[in-house]
Amino acid sequence: MGRSKIAKQRMRRRAWGIISTILVAAILFFAILLVTLKVAGFNLLTVLSGSMEPAYHVGSLIFVKNVDVNTLKENDVITFMADEDTIVTHRIYSVLNEVGDDGSTTLKFRTKGDANTATDASLVDYRNVIGTPVLSIPYLGYLANFIQRPPGIYIALVFATVLVVSAFAPKNRKERSSEKP
Repeated sequence: MGRSKIAKQRMRRRAWGIISTILVAAILFFAILLVTLKVAGFNLLTVLSGSMEPAYHVGSLIFVKNVDVNTLKENDVITFMADEDTIVTHRIYSVLNEVGDDGSTTLKFRTKGDANTATDASLVDYRNVIGTPVLSIPYLGYLANFIQRPPGIYIALVFATVLVVSAFAPKNRKERSSEKP
């Protein structure tokens, strides 16, 4: 094998080593960041509908932080449980104190999606408020959803394994023996 061909192979291998090391470091950084955010009390959710366009685009990953419901006011954006299976992020249209039969008051919110023409049909009870979005990263929600269930999780694991192995794999024997003087 000619020296220039060996030199090109070495250069390609070094370039791939650098690229794969950077990718592994980036993946580890983002994994640690996401775990840290979860531990710090953030909920990570994916925007699935366009009801809050243009503030929150479909496919965005939003970071929702717990909030004191007594500090919420009109025009604040909240994330809440609409029912057992549905989490919604909408803007507060009005804050209400609903009076019960026993004379007690319950804090409720009338909400509306920015892209919707009408307010939501149901009021949001303060106990259903999860928090308020503090950060949105466009398109990252698609990736987050994909790798949370098969086949995405399997593809992500295979990709990560191949990346780690190729980044740290020793050179093959044939090439080492051809490099000896």
